[in-house]
Amino acid sequence: MVERASAVIFDCEYLVSEGAQARYWCGPYDPDPVVVQIGAVRLILENDFAIAGEFEAIITPVDRYGRPFDLAQTFVDLTGITRERIAQQGRSLPDVLAALCKFSGKGGLWSWGKDEFNLMAISCYIAGIEPPIAAHRFDNACKLLLKAGMPYDDIRKTRSGHLPHYFNLPHAGPGRHDGLEDARAVARVLQHLLRERRLTAESFKRL
Repeated sequence: MVERASAVIFDCEYLVSEGAQARYWCGPYDPDPVVVQIGAVRLILENDFAIAGEFEAIITPVDRYGRPFDLAQTFVDLTGITRERIAQQGRSLPDVLAALCKFSGKGGLWSWGKDEFNLMAISCYIAGIEPPIAAHRFDNACKLLLKAGMPYDDIRKTRSGHLPHYFNLPHAGPGRHDGLEDARAVARVLQHLLRERRLTAESFKRL
């Protein structure tokens, strides 16, 4: 059976402490911004433009010495990811990346921005492992929205989880940063734009 053309839309949540983003994670007590949650959605790029599968994983965050990170309350409040959830569901970064490789196949991976930097560059570097997915397979979904006609200024100020609202689409996400819900939100909008023919499968070729 011929595999249908598809794209994987993904989103990552990574460690943060109060004010770390404004300091670019350069404060003396800011954690390395390693990824703790990955959510991904496979979107078919032809015919019915269906959602063909989902992926979610929690990564046990460890520092550059292999020690477990303690979670800042800021991170817990933003994501809802608790120490208890990590203890119950957390997996090693190599295991999660192997599973993501299997889920994504050979297709492109798109995020709202450049989440692959935190995933492949920072997280793999801190863990001391080789990034298993090449940089050329990743791209920025903001380019797709620009191609579909969304004004640049609106793209700059719209977060991934707010995209369905921008396009007047239903979205029942948790109202906080969540990798799978944010991936679903972006995928739902791309699905809408494909159905309206504002995007095509050709649009997902490297821009």
